[in-house]
Amino acid sequence: MVMKVHGSVLSTAAMRVLIALNEKGLEFEFVPVDMRAGEHKKEHFLALNPFGQVPAFEDGDLKLFESRAITQYIANVYKDKGTPLVCEGKPMATLGVWMEVEAHQFDPVGSKLQWELLFKPMFGMATDAAVVEENEAKLAKVLDIYEARLSQSKYLGCDCFTLADLHHLPALTNLMASPVKKLFDARPKVSAWVADIMARPALAKVLAMRNQQ
Repeated sequence: MVMKVHGSVLSTAAMRVLIALNEKGLEFEFVPVDMRAGEHKKEHFLALNPFGQVPAFEDGDLKLFESRAITQYIANVYKDKGTPLVCEGKPMATLGVWMEVEAHQFDPVGSKLQWELLFKPMFGMATDAAVVEENEAKLAKVLDIYEARLSQSKYLGCDCFTLADLHHLPALTNLMASPVKKLFDARPKVSAWVADIMARPALAKVLAMRNQQ
């Protein structure tokens, strides 16, 4: 059976899963969820994700939700396919640290900035300049730590592209199209890393899907 991803291509969480599948070269069916119509809160979707959030994922009789859990499943169960995305032994511990950093240090700040700078204007709402300023300062501190890490390693987890890098891509796609781009550009190692990972064909395929919406 072909794997299924239920979600919206505008969702950064759904994008995370789609990029991982493309990196692995795996076949999948994308099942659009109409979030504006509240489909993600309807009974048939709640059977897949009881929290009513996208994405939801099916591989045969296995049903998963939470995008980072899904990408880890894809990376580990299909590790012989496409891009490795994870590593063996002690290096996996370091990779795990940077996956946690993305989830708990980078993403909360990045999500607030995306909401204020991109999504609020899209919905005709006013951007809160104070929130932007506060979170730009927080992001700058995170990126200073990234700059130091990337001075030691080509990628965050190790010297090859892994989930630690991939998990950043959906947010980066939005943030690099906003005034926050200056924070990335001001740090040479971070800037080179962003340019590198955003050039991956797996991301381009997802962006092509998004542009068709």
